Amino acid sequence: MNRRRFLGIGASVLGAGALVAVAVPSAARLFAEGRPGRLLSSELDLPEAFRVPLPVPVVLKPVRTEGTTDYYEITQQVAKLEILPGVRTEAWTYGGSFPGPTVVTRSGRTTVVKHRNELPVPSVTHLHGGHTPADSDGYPVDLLLPVGSSADAAQGAAGKAGPAGMPGMAGMPGMHHAAGRDIVGERSYTYPGRQRAATLWYHDHRMGFTGPGVWRGLAGFHLVQDDEEGALPLPRGERDLPLMIADRSFAADGSFSYPSSDPALGEPGVTAAYANGVLGDVILVNGAPWPRLDVDRLRYRLRLLNASNARLYRLELDPQPAGGDALVQIGSDGGLLASPVAHDGIEIAPAERFDVVVDFSRYEPGTRVRLVNRFGTGRTAEVMCFDVSAKQVTDDSSVPDKLATVEELSSSAVVTTRDFTFRRSRTDGWIINGERYQPGQSIATPALGTVERWRFSSDLHHPVHVHLDHFQVIGRNGKDPGPYDAGWKDTVDLRPAEAVEVLVRFTDYAGAYMLHCHNLEHEDMAMMADFTVQ
Repeated sequence: MNRRRFLGIGASVLGAGALVAVAVPSAARLFAEGRPGRLLSSELDLPEAFRVPLPVPVVLKPVRTEGTTDYYEITQQVAKLEILPGVRTEAWTYGGSFPGPTVVTRSGRTTVVKHRNELPVPSVTHLHGGHTPADSDGYPVDLLLPVGSSADAAQGAAGKAGPAGMPGMAGMPGMHHAAGRDIVGERSYTYPGRQRAATLWYHDHRMGFTGPGVWRGLAGFHLVQDDEEGALPLPRGERDLPLMIADRSFAADGSFSYPSSDPALGEPGVTAAYANGVLGDVILVNGAPWPRLDVDRLRYRLRLLNASNARLYRLELDPQPAGGDALVQIGSDGGLLASPVAHDGIEIAPAERFDVVVDFSRYEPGTRVRLVNRFGTGRTAEVMCFDVSAKQVTDDSSVPDKLATVEELSSSAVVTTRDFTFRRSRTDGWIINGERYQPGQSIATPALGTVERWRFSSDLHHPVHVHLDHFQVIGRNGKDPGPYDAGWKDTVDLRPAEAVEVLVRFTDYAGAYMLHCHNLEHEDMAMMADFTVQ
């Protein structure tokens, strides 16, 4: 870490004296602390690894299609699921499963998804990575109340929607920033499909309760396809696998264990010991603990999603194939890269996606290939395994040297530069630019059609997510982007005492959107901010 460059980038954000106080004396502690979160141990015996077959989420079928629009319906409901073998766990689900059903859409076609809330709590659905009008983006106080809720229940839910410890939340200006945005029972979200092929996901985004909502099961894949990607000879069909990686912990009765400050979830937040993030001791892939998959000696496309609340992973294959470069990255949050990038391992923060191709023909028949987490210890160092078959097969797939046309944003087009500091305050908790989140209060007002440079700086670790438009990382700490920053991104891994610069172009839709930390415990405790596109 070059402290001088970091101070030069960040001094205009906090003031030189303030930044020195945060970054310099405590730098050794920050880097030693490294990854966020505190482990929450399960209270029951955990199963052996690599016993459960990998499940693949079902693909949701449209209920009808009209012209250029496809219509889907999802019921949010409580379900009893067998996540750990022989144990029943009550989950909050999309459509009765965890993960929820995968929605597959086509670029250029409008998708309308109607959600019906049969949960015991309000919800908000955000299409993460979606290029979406503001009224369908999943603004955190646009509540979908449970079926049968009354007006009094709506007011009560709004009053308890705020981050923990924020006084007077119910009466804040902007709490209901637009009339009629709270709806009872059912709500339709419209996604116009004006974006390229990409691996997206949808999840609960209710203010103050995103952490427990996602932890209990409210997450699913949303895949966008287009002609450019479809023309490539990439692995497809059963060899195109979405993999949702998430850590969880379980109570003695098999229920999800989560350290809410109010176990009844009447008030938001977690207990003080878990304020920097909740880490589970069970690694789930597509809702199964440490699963296994039989693979042929062919190429497979793995759509890797970190759906954990706070856990970071460094994913590697063990053993590595001869010559290394086991994970060939073809895509990022916002779709295909211009050209493939080979890695021995990939560091993936909460909410990030990496599309990679693995060629299992590089292994001898009968090899067990483990997907491991080098940032984990004990059981959390294992993720899943692939058992390579001896069957003779012919591979009709390949990874071309050129994947897609990716426009590079130019710094010469920048109309303004904005600084955003993510840090923890001794008095106000997790804050952006010195302020706790206030719905309806924008800290930036970019204009439609313009390109801006946004500079993020941190004290501890914060995966930063920007709604509406993807961005391109142009530098870290005054140097080049990191090895995992390629392509269009919507979430960037901001490490302790780090400064990252991105370019973002605001297109198509005006209105109120968000940027926030995607450590869900940080998010629930006020590390969010509004920006309004005009």
